Amino acid sequence: MKSPATPSRTLGFVTLFLIEMWERFGYYGMTAVVVLFMVQQLGYADDRANLTFGAFSAMAYAIPALGGWIGDRVLGSRRTALLGAVMLAVGYAMLAIPNPALLFAALGVVAVGGGIFKANPANLISKLYEGDTAKIDSAFTMYYMAVNVGATLSQIATPLIAVWLGWHVAFAVCAGGLVVGIVNYFLMRRYLAHVGSEPDFRPFPWLRMVLVVAGALVAMALVTAIIQNLSVARAVVLITSLALLAIFAILLWKGNRQERRGLWAVLVLTAETILFFIFYQQMPTSLTLFALRNVDLNISFLDLHYAVPAGQVQALNPIWIFILSPFLAWFYHRMSQGRGDFHIASKFAFGFAVLSLGFFTYGMSGLFAVDGKVAFGWMVAGYGLQSLGELLISGLGLAMVARYVGPKLRGFIMGAWFLATGISQYLGGFVANYAGVPQGVTDPLKTLPLYTHLFNSLGVVAAVGTLLAAAIVPLMKRLSVSEDKTHLPPGAPKTLRDEQ
Repeated sequence: MKSPATPSRTLGFVTLFLIEMWERFGYYGMTAVVVLFMVQQLGYADDRANLTFGAFSAMAYAIPALGGWIGDRVLGSRRTALLGAVMLAVGYAMLAIPNPALLFAALGVVAVGGGIFKANPANLISKLYEGDTAKIDSAFTMYYMAVNVGATLSQIATPLIAVWLGWHVAFAVCAGGLVVGIVNYFLMRRYLAHVGSEPDFRPFPWLRMVLVVAGALVAMALVTAIIQNLSVARAVVLITSLALLAIFAILLWKGNRQERRGLWAVLVLTAETILFFIFYQQMPTSLTLFALRNVDLNISFLDLHYAVPAGQVQALNPIWIFILSPFLAWFYHRMSQGRGDFHIASKFAFGFAVLSLGFFTYGMSGLFAVDGKVAFGWMVAGYGLQSLGELLISGLGLAMVARYVGPKLRGFIMGAWFLATGISQYLGGFVANYAGVPQGVTDPLKTLPLYTHLFNSLGVVAAVGTLLAAAIVPLMKRLSVSEDKTHLPPGAPKTLRDEQ
């Protein structure tokens, strides 16, 4: 298939960049305040808030396994992404209603809407760059920056709005972001007319749309029930983990030699990604509660003084990624221009190394605490290292799938990758409870050791992950030989690999 002209492809990329940015604006705006909302407004204990959010996150990241299939086989990637965005806007609007009884139902709508949306824009990116694999890493790194542009704006805005105007106004702003994203997508949709999955190019499937919406309503009811019952959530995560392993086993058994090599590579890197997201889940849980209780959030510069809302500390993550993404994209491009490939498995190993340093930074901050409070600069440094690790691992997770899996399975495997991410989100909430503060304990001197012990322990685990990731780099390079040989069309140079 002939690649589209560069201007058309660029505008198509911008269209996907913006819809992803606004979708992430809503999601990260909500996550910036929802755990604090449960703890401070609804009176939840730390362990219940962490596990409720973990169960919600697991559902939100697991459902893309189905959302990717719907986009590939049923409605089309473009239509499915739009449907998911509409559902998300409805979910955030429900959170904006000042009725605590709606919390779980609203989270159920958000989880299903996000799941239907999430895999499809990434799949469209891979189709947009079909036949130009030299740019896939750079394209997905810049696309990942869209996540962090939206997250930066919302994680700065919603905690302030929650403090000034109330929790429910903050959730309403999240809904408004999705409305803006949907309108923008309609205005720019012509730039994606040439890309999509097969159903996108057929007449509008009214019956299929009705069936998908009906199924989504049933799924919303199920997710609502799951996240309210933590023992049920635990069982669902266990069953899902077994199902994920079964999916890979079936695909490996049925695939040809070329497909098996790619699937083995994806399986190994997905296992590493699961470990990463356990660390990532600490941002809206243990790290946010650490900021609330044990970080001096009063910042002074010259004659300016600012009290940082605890939820706003999470904005350090997208700010750092926004800064670092262009440099990494440039570096990957330079490496592809004859300087030797910085293999994706090596990137994962380096990612775990800096992630380990980030958590040791949080842990070490306790040695310099004053009356149980650490300086805000420790959070800036820790988030910087954690964000660099995120770019090296999670930022290339989608590129990993696009690189090693052919178009026939790509949408489904991207969904499976999100399924694995969902499992790790729940595990991350479980890990955060090792620093759970008993209700009624407010003394920073008593809460500080709980958090620093957890962060130092996570630093050790990440260091072990670094050693394991580095040890398997040679194996991963052998598994990815097919990328250089079996995907080349006859007579094509190595810089023009064809993934069809």
